[in-house]
Amino acid sequence: MIAFRSLVFNIAFYVNLALFLVLGAGFFLTPRKWAVRALQAWASTSLWLLRVICGTHIDVRGKENIPAGTILVAGKHQSVWETFAILPCLDDPCVVLKRELSWIPFFGWFIFKFRMIRLERGAGSAALRKLMARGVEELAAGRQIVIMPEGTRRAPDAPPAYKPGAAALYGTLGSACLPFAVNSGLFWPRRKFLRYPGTIVLEFLPLIPPGLPRKAFQERLQTDIETATAKLVAEGRKRLSASA
Repeated sequence: MIAFRSLVFNIAFYVNLALFLVLGAGFFLTPRKWAVRALQAWASTSLWLLRVICGTHIDVRGKENIPAGTILVAGKHQSVWETFAILPCLDDPCVVLKRELSWIPFFGWFIFKFRMIRLERGAGSAALRKLMARGVEELAAGRQIVIMPEGTRRAPDAPPAYKPGAAALYGTLGSACLPFAVNSGLFWPRRKFLRYPGTIVLEFLPLIPPGLPRKAFQERLQTDIETATAKLVAEGRKRLSASA
């Protein structure tokens, strides 16, 4: 039954995405923020489909930690899930994503419309300089910069592998940082089509204040995210065992 529901959801998910890309083409002619609102509506619809078809719910915790206005947001990346589930939680998100996604027809065109930050992985210091320049630009526009510090999806039990991008942004922007943790990899595993019933938790953690030395920030960010993530994964596994 899980396999069948997962198949139905995946079809519905990509049909929903295709409809957004085609029917939403008119948003290319509107102000950017209107297009972002449409993107957030698509994300909410996708979460609804996941709940109705697969029985996978969402529990957003720590909303009180989300400040008004601009902020650097950095969190755990276990699944595709958090890349869209976080969007409705923020006013004007600007997501750092790999440049290759912008090459996809329609989808990539919207990346330019949303003014997301495209990161050329493997370009070393040149990529970091571009990341910081775009981060300053978008923060000045009043946006929330969202980055996954590990750069790629990691399984729930994989050891952390934090890259320098988040710390570089933190040092350049002079902004506080809002960390977040997830246990999404238990319910939406990477590189698998199965979607398991249960509750995915997205938890926003207390702010890391601005002005820390880069190394101290990196250590605190990793500690805060990994500690909270371990608790959420343990909680999720307990629920999965109880429902088995």
